[in-house]
Amino acid sequence: MPVASKSHKLHGQQAIDSERVTAIQSALVREHYLSTEPSGRWDSETQSAMLKFQADQGWQTRLTPDSRALIKLGLGPNHSGAINAGASTSFTDISTPSAATSPQAQGFVAASGVSH
Repeated sequence: MPVASKSHKLHGQQAIDSERVTAIQSALVREHYLSTEPSGRWDSETQSAMLKFQADQGWQTRLTPDSRALIKLGLGPNHSGAINAGASTSFTDISTPSAATSPQAQGFVAASGVSH
């Protein structure tokens, strides 16, 4: 009986978009890790600059780019549009029920056997 061959399927991002590479290169130039003009190509010079940047931060240097490095370069995710961005609500800001409780709430309190 023949053995079925299994195909290996790659998962995740396989290449970096050229616009993203240009942004990374620009940030590496700004931080003095890359001295060439951004080309949009993930070339050996860009990889070396990113590895050096990551090593200087004390981070891993095997996989590039590290998410912490991108954030440190100012290229991380932008959460300014998030539902809780800039929210300063604390638990004390949330209004509590009024002293006048509904008959239904009074019934629950009575049924629970808890006295205040």
